[in-house]
Amino acid sequence: MSVISPLLGESPQMRAIARTIVEVADTDATVLIRGDCGVGKEFVARTIHAVSARRDNPFVKVNCAAIPAGLLESELFGHERGAFTGAHRRRPGQFEHADQGTLFLDEIAELPRPSRPSCSTCFKIFASAGSGAADSSTSTCA
Repeated sequence: MSVISPLLGESPQMRAIARTIVEVADTDATVLIRGDCGVGKEFVARTIHAVSARRDNPFVKVNCAAIPAGLLESELFGHERGAFTGAHRRRPGQFEHADQGTLFLDEIAELPRPSRPSCSTCFKIFASAGSGAADSSTSTCA
């Protein structure tokens, strides 16, 4: 924790965050980081990744608010050649890119409503499998 504390400060609240980062970094748990815009959710996610056993593997950030509803599943899960018109080659999704690393889903609260059921099912599968590949974030800002 001594490496993390100087980055976060020395207030009791920040020391508690540093302790939590260290505790979750040693697990394969899926982590939900909540907070308003600008409070440092991505910093916390990157710090968890940096002090975890996954640190030598990819940290993949996905801005969910920037993905059009019709492309969300393809972006997250990828697609095979010929899966739809225009799919001329296999394209791995962000889950595959983050394999053995960390997938940071920024602005996950902004996912289009029609896409939420399939994504929710996938997140539950990853969480129950203990893959460690799905660290996620939510935010109250649009």
